[in-house]
Amino acid sequence: MRSEHGVSLAYGLLKTLGQSIVTGEFDNTIFPTEAELCQRYGASRTVMREAVKMLSAKGLLSSRQRQGTRIEPVDNWNMLDPDVLRWLMERPISNKIFREFAQMRLAIEPTAAALAAEVQDRRAIAQIRQGLEAMITTAGDQDAALQADIDFHVAILKASGNPFFWRLKPLINNALQLSIQLTNKISGHTASIAAHEAILVAIERGDGEAAKKASEALLIESLKLLETASLDA
Repeated sequence: MRSEHGVSLAYGLLKTLGQSIVTGEFDNTIFPTEAELCQRYGASRTVMREAVKMLSAKGLLSSRQRQGTRIEPVDNWNMLDPDVLRWLMERPISNKIFREFAQMRLAIEPTAAALAAEVQDRRAIAQIRQGLEAMITTAGDQDAALQADIDFHVAILKASGNPFFWRLKPLINNALQLSIQLTNKISGHTASIAAHEAILVAIERGDGEAAKKASEALLIESLKLLETASLDA
C-alpha cells in the first residue's frame, strides 16, 4: 500500500515535471532516463514512476520497453484534463490557448444556459443568483469577485441538468481562474454585472433563446478582448 507521503510527493513531482514538459523545457532534446530524472528532481524511483504513470494517463508521456520514456506530440495531450489546460495557460505566450478555450466555452455555455432556462431547477438557479450577488458584494475584492464569477458560470453548467456539462466543472473552474483574470486585465475592469444578470434573468423567466443569446454576447465580448490582445502582442 502506498503511503500518503509517497502519493503527495508523486503529485508534487507531477506538477513540476508536467509544467516542465508543457513549457518546452525538454524540447529539442532527448527526454532524460528514469535515473537522470530521479537525480534531477531528487526523487526516488517509486515516486518518479508514479509521476510518470500519471503524466502518461494525461497523454504527455509514453513509456516503451527498451525505448524508455518520451514526450508525446501535443495532439496526443488530454486538453480536457484540468492540469494540462492549466499548465498550457501558464505558459509565457499563451494567447492562442486562451482564445481556443474561449471558443470552447462559446460552444458549450450558451447551450447550457438555454437548457437551464428550460429545465427550471429552482435550487440550481438559486446558486446562479448567489454567484451574481456575490459578484456584486465583492466587487472591491479582486480575488473574491473572481471566485464569484467562476461560481456563476459553473452553476449554469449544473442548472443545465446535463450530467456531461456538469462533468466539465473541474476543467471550467481551473481554466477560468486564469482566463477571467486575463480578460479583466485587458479590459481594465472586472466582469460586467449587467451582462451576467441578463443571462440569469432569462434563465429565471424560462426564456431559453434569450439566455443563449445573452451568454453568447458575454463570451463573444471576451473572445474579442483576447483577439485584440493577441494583435497588440
